[in-house]
Amino acid sequence: MSTIRDWVGFWDSPHSIYVNARHIDVHYRDIATAIAGFVPGPQARVLDFGCGEALHSDIVAKVARTVVLSDAAPTVRHHLADRFRAVPNIQVASPEQLAAMPPGSFDLIVANSVVQYLSRDNLDGLLAEWRRLLAPDGALIVADVIPPDVGALSDLFALLRYAAANGFLVAALVGVVRTAFSSYSKLRQQLGIAKYTEEEFRAILTKAGFTAERLPGNMEHNPARISFRARPVG
Repeated sequence: MSTIRDWVGFWDSPHSIYVNARHIDVHYRDIATAIAGFVPGPQARVLDFGCGEALHSDIVAKVARTVVLSDAAPTVRHHLADRFRAVPNIQVASPEQLAAMPPGSFDLIVANSVVQYLSRDNLDGLLAEWRRLLAPDGALIVADVIPPDVGALSDLFALLRYAAANGFLVAALVGVVRTAFSSYSKLRQQLGIAKYTEEEFRAILTKAGFTAERLPGNMEHNPARISFRARPVG
């Protein structure tokens, strides 16, 4: 549990993961657009787990019945509640509130860029909880899983390509240097990052009671990372 607490503390405090306002805006717009593409229909109930600032979740709310944004960081949840106060079908929930929801509460659950920050025990626990919360015909999207052979250079080049395509390349170059000496870098060295091959993660999903397929592309900007669609069995 200490791993989760340490990472939650990081995301709950000011940080420099996003190099400027353009970066954070483009990132969350792209993620929201991708999530909207997975929504099965206008009556769908969607959970964005570990959602972060989720600046553009209104994009998802336009194509779903309800959108629940959940993040373990209290400050992040406070920002989300303020940001989407006027959007009636967006709700904000803590992990504890999710645990109190009935089985089958969601038709789509998305966990993007989450599993790398979890111990294996924590991952298994969350998979069991997501399976409980999913409707029998629902889908779980687990995105941005990092394979063992994908390292810092892959992340760097992916960020620079993304920055060049979206108009913040100079800021990204400065941000790379800043991040190298940041608390994120120190915490990542201290705690490590969970990595899985495609076969390993498929096996984990199968053991947790899901069927699994690798999606054609990653939901995040680094194509070397992997996204999966999983469905509950039985």
